[in-house]
Amino acid sequence: MKLQFIDFAVLAGYLVFVLGIGFWLKDRMKTSDDFLTASHSLPAWITGLAFMAANMGSLEVVGMVAMSAKYGMMTNHWYWIGAIPPMLFLGLFMVRFYYSNHIRSVPEYLKLRYDHRSHMLNSLSFLVVTILMSGINMYALALFCQQLLGWPFTFSVVVCAGVVVAYTYLGGLKSSIYNEVLQFCLIIAGFAPLVIAGLTHVGGWHGLTAKLPESFAHTWTGLGAGADNPLGVKWYVAVVALMFINGPSYWCTDFLLVQRALAAKNLTAARCTPMIAAFPKMLFPALVVLPGMIAAATLSGEMNGNYNMALPLLMERYYPSGMLGLGFTALLASFMSGMAGNVTAFNTVWTYDIYQTYLVKDRPDHHYLNVGRMATVVGTGLSIAAAYLVLSFDNLMDYMQLIGTIFISPFFVVFFLGMFSKRITATAGFCGMLAGIFGCFSQYGLWRAGVIHYPTPMAATLYLAIWGSIAGLITSLTVSFFTKPKTAEELKGLVMDYALPAPEEAVQAGRFSPPVVLAIIVGILFLALNIIFR
Repeated sequence: MKLQFIDFAVLAGYLVFVLGIGFWLKDRMKTSDDFLTASHSLPAWITGLAFMAANMGSLEVVGMVAMSAKYGMMTNHWYWIGAIPPMLFLGLFMVRFYYSNHIRSVPEYLKLRYDHRSHMLNSLSFLVVTILMSGINMYALALFCQQLLGWPFTFSVVVCAGVVVAYTYLGGLKSSIYNEVLQFCLIIAGFAPLVIAGLTHVGGWHGLTAKLPESFAHTWTGLGAGADNPLGVKWYVAVVALMFINGPSYWCTDFLLVQRALAAKNLTAARCTPMIAAFPKMLFPALVVLPGMIAAATLSGEMNGNYNMALPLLMERYYPSGMLGLGFTALLASFMSGMAGNVTAFNTVWTYDIYQTYLVKDRPDHHYLNVGRMATVVGTGLSIAAAYLVLSFDNLMDYMQLIGTIFISPFFVVFFLGMFSKRITATAGFCGMLAGIFGCFSQYGLWRAGVIHYPTPMAATLYLAIWGSIAGLITSLTVSFFTKPKTAEELKGLVMDYALPAPEEAVQAGRFSPPVVLAIIVGILFLALNIIFR
């Protein structure tokens, strides 16, 4: 298929609009706080949609379609038990510690709660993971362009990355967030027709499930025994790894997402941000899991075991001339939302947590504004290089989950203990992080060497998360018995026992504040979906 004039018109209109937002905001970026944190000025509905859109990159769209083509309805676990409870926990508890202490990044909390060692380790780990995740987003888009449009891989990556770096360089975090709201709408408009066309072709839901193995049509059924389901793990492994380790580590401590909540205008808006994002998150499987299952039912021979090809092949089959432009623009929007999210998080952590804290201190604010802009360009360049690392994986989500588990999940245990226990010491936190990372790498090494065996790469990753977290937990608790904790004054506002009072503008009348009400509604819908699609 080739793009027609109408397709190019849709694509051109979108590109002009997103670049226009960057130029519109350019003169408003007067300080580093404007550029890197949006001056904490945005309403909850904007930050909520941006929170969701930052998680809807081309990695999410292409990768989750690939994952559902490989694992079926069990992919829903990454949207439900692996996302909704952690998002509620973030809004109800953890955002309070981040926002009330006026921190500019998630790693900065570790500096206040523990010391510079934990801060530096988490900052460097986060910089690595943002580059690798950006590379995945670039790869996903380039794969699509190569398959459908015949564009060379490198050309696709460089051109699309250039658009992202342009509007992010001009308008900073605020430009990224405004564009993410637009991209959220485009992604839905671009992929909903694909679901409708695919389901119509296979004869609806019942026709689709009739063409697939029984285990592909259920979220929970089959998890009683690891050998009886596509994931290769039992239910309690999925629950522990996703709901209590990987999910919270991503949704609660990944600055890419938390940064959107911290851009809100007050604490109540910040706490509502993940609650608002949870509504579309619960329903998003309709746009990615169903297409993956349709691909498994109709295109298994054409994919030849490369599940990353599921979405491009579906669009090639079901989108006529004229619709391809909308679908391509939706994919481009998903790429930009994921890419921009990683880039804005990268430039903030580099500028505030590494450069200003350890390398060049006490310079005028304009100096750090320029450093943030340069970090945007450098981070994009590193991401382009990282895109080539993905070529050896047949499933983007296998690769992404592995990266997140090794470089993000080992830190959640230390965050959680630090927020809810005053006894955990600075040395214990640092040693717990190191132990968690070592535990992940050791398990991965043993699996790759064939010493231990798991039926699927995703099963290995889920066990890896448990392995690393147990190592971090045991180490943190043990070291705390032999080291001295900080004083109550040093922990003020950083631990539940010494939490700061809520700011005046965030105090709500009665027990059921807006975040609590939203959390109750989200919780009811979450339980209903798991029961209906069990």
